Amino acid sequence: MSRSHKANHYGTLVERKAAERYNLELDRCSWHDAKRPDGTPVEIKSAMHQHSNGKPGTFKLYDSYHEELRSADGWYVFGIYRIRGRGVEVLQWEMRHSSRIPRLNWHGGGNHRNALQSKIQVGEIANSVNY
Repeated sequence: MSRSHKANHYGTLVERKAAERYNLELDRCSWHDAKRPDGTPVEIKSAMHQHSNGKPGTFKLYDSYHEELRSADGWYVFGIYRIRGRGVEVLQWEMRHSSRIPRLNWHGGGNHRNALQSKIQVGEIANSVNY
């Protein structure tokens, strides 16, 4: 099975690590993955630092889910990872309020979720770190 087919598996591993790191309670629904101790929703996004073709990884956001998170005054946790054996090594974390993300350019591609999507390259979130 290719890495792209395992993306959901790797994303779940990053979610678990994020919950531990930021003291979050996993509470999955369509528009968020966890909650902070005060009940504030948190969406956890993960991306490989680099695709197999050498291009930087991307975080995918969906417009309707982003709007729900914004309305709830929620947060994002971004985890940039690389694959290590059957698991992942998170190279960098970033927790940001949903109002503090790079400009989003919505386009098609999220039809399976009845939503528009936007991609954020890892370099727009991460410090310049050599992985």
